[in-house]
Amino acid sequence: MSGYTADSTAIIDSGATVGDNTRIWQWVHVCSEARIGSGCSLGQNVFVGNKVIIGNNVKIQNNVSVYDNVTLEDDVFCGPSMVFTNVYNPRSHVSRKHEYRDTLVRQGATLGANCTIVCGVTIGEYAFVAAGAVVNRDVPAYALMAGVPARQIGWISQHGERLDLPLRGEGEACCPATAVRYLLREGQLSCLQGIQSNPQVPSDARQHGH
Repeated sequence: MSGYTADSTAIIDSGATVGDNTRIWQWVHVCSEARIGSGCSLGQNVFVGNKVIIGNNVKIQNNVSVYDNVTLEDDVFCGPSMVFTNVYNPRSHVSRKHEYRDTLVRQGATLGANCTIVCGVTIGEYAFVAAGAVVNRDVPAYALMAGVPARQIGWISQHGERLDLPLRGEGEACCPATAVRYLLREGQLSCLQGIQSNPQVPSDARQHGH
């Protein structure tokens, strides 16, 4: 007996792996080779392709298609109607299935409603992509991104609070909600308490894209 719940309208192809306590809502389609962890939520009209790895506690809101070659680590949030791609230069009359580019979304990142992630990029841990942004390059961990094309406008904590830090250089700040400390050195932000990993995430989600 499966440990997940799915609406009667959902299609879960034979061979797909879905973890315990994952909830799959109306009109979802999960392809046969997809791997989905535990405690996830797939909203109405979500599509999950074959070559997709989704970790634990991932929230995918309505009308999101997670295409082949996309990996979502633990605790990723995909806002309503945000967009992934897997071909950089698509043409209807040219087959480019052998040219799919990998997209990796690291642990805890948020992809806001209606944003677009152009294939071939890595979104760093706990980064925050604002609603409507278009990401076409790698995003640093904890970066707050906005605009078309997306540009970094600040830093954000694991809790989702803006940090009082310069974009470049060095500095130290505390999350206003949790008092957890963050250190900025040479343009890279780190959490001094570290990131709490979930050991149940599929191993491929940790290795993909390294």
